[in-house]
Amino acid sequence: NLVKSQFDICSVHSITLSLCLFVAVKDHMAVERSNLFSMMKLSIKGLIQSSLSLGRTLDSDYPPLQQFFVVLEQCLKHGLKVKKSFINQNKSIWGPLELVQKLCPDSTDITTSARDLPGLKTGLGRARAWLHLALMQKKLSDYLKHKALFEFYDPGALMMEEEGTVIGGMLVGLNVIDANLCIKGEDLDSQVGVIDFSLYLKDPMTTETTKDDAKLTAILDQKHYIEELNRHLSCTVTDLQAKMDSIEKTNSKLIEELTAATDRINSLREEQETLRHENETIVQSNQKKEEATLEDSAVELETYRQTRQGLDEMYSVVWKQYQEEKRIRQELERELELQVGLKQEMEMAMRLLEKDTHEKQETLQALRQQLDQVKTLNLQMFHKTQDCEREAQRKEEEEGQLEEKINQMETTIKEMEQRFVWTCLTRSPYKNTKQTQFDQPGDILLIPTMSIKQLSDLDTLRLGLESDLRSEKEQRQAIQRALQREQDNSTELRTQLQQIQGLHTELQDVRQEKKQLQQTCQDQETALQEMGLHLSQSKLKMEDFKEVNKALKGQAWLKDDEATQCKHCQKEFSIARRKHHCRNCGDIYCNSCSSNELALPSYPRPVRVCDICHSLLLQRSTSSTSS
Repeated sequence: NLVKSQFDICSVHSITLSLCLFVAVKDHMAVERSNLFSMMKLSIKGLIQSSLSLGRTLDSDYPPLQQFFVVLEQCLKHGLKVKKSFINQNKSIWGPLELVQKLCPDSTDITTSARDLPGLKTGLGRARAWLHLALMQKKLSDYLKHKALFEFYDPGALMMEEEGTVIGGMLVGLNVIDANLCIKGEDLDSQVGVIDFSLYLKDPMTTETTKDDAKLTAILDQKHYIEELNRHLSCTVTDLQAKMDSIEKTNSKLIEELTAATDRINSLREEQETLRHENETIVQSNQKKEEATLEDSAVELETYRQTRQGLDEMYSVVWKQYQEEKRIRQELERELELQVGLKQEMEMAMRLLEKDTHEKQETLQALRQQLDQVKTLNLQMFHKTQDCEREAQRKEEEEGQLEEKINQMETTIKEMEQRFVWTCLTRSPYKNTKQTQFDQPGDILLIPTMSIKQLSDLDTLRLGLESDLRSEKEQRQAIQRALQREQDNSTELRTQLQQIQGLHTELQDVRQEKKQLQQTCQDQETALQEMGLHLSQSKLKMEDFKEVNKALKGQAWLKDDEATQCKHCQKEFSIARRKHHCRNCGDIYCNSCSSNELALPSYPRPVRVCDICHSLLLQRSTSSTSS
């Protein structure tokens, strides 16, 4: 009732709007737009009213629905831009409808469906299919309200003006309609869209009263109902006739089959009698075979018990060996850890010794250089001391000669003084003696003046000799002091040489100790390699013991009912994908995941194994062969 009242109001407004437009606007496009708008409202109103009164799902043959699609197509074509080409002018609504796919992701399915329909060749046919699918999806109003479609229309088109937004709002009311439209078999390309105005024209005398309208709608609804009922009855009659024909055919076939079945029953009875006799003979033979198999099974059971007892004993022996190997392995691991620790300590000591030896070698080289320098200095000082000693000996000899000369001079001086005194006494003027050899009185004074000059010369000579002697003594003392310093330096160098010799001996000891440590390190490395080899062999033996233990205990054999998919590829089992057991782990795999075969300890010949066990066993065998 609400929908009807709303559409009545809309129809009144549309009529008034159309009258105003006819009076005010004389433009052809505006008149066409107003007419299409009025027809669109009338078609939507008539479609909703008729579908509500009909109360069922609409199909493609419903006339109001066909007229609605025709009017909607004319509205979408109004003001549509024309694509010009060399051949003709193409004016199709498929372009804007195909753009809706980019704006609304929900329309992707219907767009692809309309594009991929096999019977459609033109864009108009695809557009009509798209409109049918959008109506069935109940999102026609959502798809046509986007403003991005306006680029396909000229100014003044119906979809560009306010009438287009009103139509979009009115299309929301079509969501109450359930439509089931068949598109695949219809020829949508060649349909001619003609608007049937007879559905919307009414007599003005009858439109005045609402009762007549209600009666007319009721009569029309009854008419449509009767037509629909008649159509359904005709369909049911044709279906029943087809069923009767098929039943008659099946009845004749059943009669023929019945006769054939009776003949077959008689033959089967005869075969049953013969089979009964054969069954009795087979039962008797089977009883005899069963007794023989029971006796054989009892013998096999006894042998199995004996073999089981032997296997248990063998398992106990193997288990004891496994425990012993495990204990030996633990001891070897502890010894290996100790050896590794000792090796690390030895490496640290070796690094420290190498560092000390490098430092001592550097110091030894420096001391050797100093020793060479000291040796050169000692040679120089030795040569200097020899020169100084020779010079001192020469000076001593010269000093002795000078002392002898001084002594001689002193003796001569004393003799001269004595002579002078004697001469003075012997040649005195107061003595009356013989006439001397001096004839004149001045000759007596000449002798003392000559002796005085000689004495002064001797004094100067003596003073010079004393000064030379003092300088020679001073030089001798300086040479003795330098010689003492050189002797001190030589003693210091001898002590340093002794220290260098001690360091050299220490270096030799350190090198010897280093060689011993390297030898012990090499011995320990070889011992570690032997221990690692022994440990790997013990690990392989333990793995072999585990395999034998598994083989003796038996694998957890998975039942067929417990597995529904392959354990490796997780694919479901089916008739084509069969189940296969791995003879090593007992799990169930498909054929592609268990196509390998290997020889196992518990089987005499190669059996089926899965890919995981195959790679594991191959890796184990390669590691054992390499070791």
